[in-house]
Amino acid sequence: MAEYTWTTTAGQTVARELLLAYLNTGTSSAPVWSVIGKRVEDSSEEYDWSTESKKDILGDTYGTMKKPVITQSFEPCELDSGDAAQQKIWDLAVVKQDAMALAAMDMLIVHTYAGFAERYEACMVEVTGLGGEGGGSVGMPITVTYGGKRTIGTATKGSGGAVEFTPAT
Repeated sequence: MAEYTWTTTAGQTVARELLLAYLNTGTSSAPVWSVIGKRVEDSSEEYDWSTESKKDILGDTYGTMKKPVITQSFEPCELDSGDAAQQKIWDLAVVKQDAMALAAMDMLIVHTYAGFAERYEACMVEVTGLGGEGGGSVGMPITVTYGGKRTIGTATKGSGGAVEFTPAT
């Protein structure tokens, strides 16, 4: 397995714009990676390691962990007709109410600051609301639970701006 290191300048913090989530708006054989989070001010991946601590009969404490369940919320996620990811999610959730498709979404997390990417091929993308304040914009907050087969590798942007994922060997 390849070692990944941060490629940013020492002494500087890593810019938030260097950690992005993408939804495949193409097909599994010809993916088109569309960024999620346009107009979202704050979004973080949350890791649930399902930790457990036990004390044995000698008084020693031991802990266990499982592989994490990773979730990420995008809110308010204001609707924008130029956002392909929102268009696909809105169509599946609001128009078709296709729960099966929303529970099998192909997603990519790109850690640009480290030259590292993770592809999850069966993510749940849940629309948690639709609406907003009068005089404002329509928001469609979503929560993603990353799941299915995890493939690590790298992601690069081509000359036209398209993201390409290359699995690690």
